[in-house]
Amino acid sequence: MMNGDAPRRDIVLVVDDSPESLGFLTAALERAGMTALVSIDGATALDLLKNITPDIILLDAAMPGMDGFETCRKMKANKDTAHIPVVFMTGLSETQHVVEGLKAGGVDYVTKPIVLDELMARIRVHLANARVAHGTRSALDATGRFLIATDDDGRLIWSTLQAEKLLRTAFIGRDVRRDGLPEALSRQLASVIASVRQHHMGTQEISIADRSKLKTAYVGSVDSNEHLFRLTEESNDQQDELLLRQQFALTQRESEVLLWLARGKSNRDIAEILGISPRTVNKHVEQVFSKLDVENRASATAHATKILAMHV
Repeated sequence: MMNGDAPRRDIVLVVDDSPESLGFLTAALERAGMTALVSIDGATALDLLKNITPDIILLDAAMPGMDGFETCRKMKANKDTAHIPVVFMTGLSETQHVVEGLKAGGVDYVTKPIVLDELMARIRVHLANARVAHGTRSALDATGRFLIATDDDGRLIWSTLQAEKLLRTAFIGRDVRRDGLPEALSRQLASVIASVRQHHMGTQEISIADRSKLKTAYVGSVDSNEHLFRLTEESNDQQDELLLRQQFALTQRESEVLLWLARGKSNRDIAEILGISPRTVNKHVEQVFSKLDVENRASATAHATKILAMHV
């Protein structure tokens, strides 16, 4: 009888043109409590990935036809499989081959003959790291945060869905997940990262083709070569905020809160937009009500809308 509470087995895809290696690794993975899928070449592996998403991939680098490096690049170019960690397995141990594997998107590189205990330890580490990273990014997507992650050179590693939409709009339909960030933007982000490393933290405004303005704020580093940025887009908000601030004697933050109230945003939405906590938004709303001498959102919105309409 099957136990409904049994833990889910990790799925490992092994891609190798050697039947001996496939048999050896499959048996070892099954003994370790994992489910092993096999493929004898890169093209077959890519077809398999259209229907099944493994938790990790063990990929032979030296295969006839499409080699492992090209196979990995194709996997990483697909947003549905880009998050899967790839561990290269090969007898090629020269530094240039290791570098090529990592540049192709691999997270690790083990040389043949494979030491099973070492390989299993590496698999468990990469599975744990992938679960944390995937969970964090899913949570960020769910909250709608405008975040991107880049490497030291400002090249895009991943982005939340909301940030992707903002970048697509700013760059006139550019698919940043497929094409990456424009070179000029990557250079500016790399400059910010370099400045942060010299302890000069701050925000840098980036103009895009004279039609919109993105403002990037450095959030922090995930690791030594993965850096988080928050994106915001400026429009005519500053002028509207200034009007409300002057008319009602508000602070800058209070005028920002009132502006988004007038646009129909909830307190939670405003917290996400301004990068502050919902509790802080509540306090600002109370101050806005007091200064406008109103008791609810509808009245505050009516006052703000009237002032903004007079200056259109």
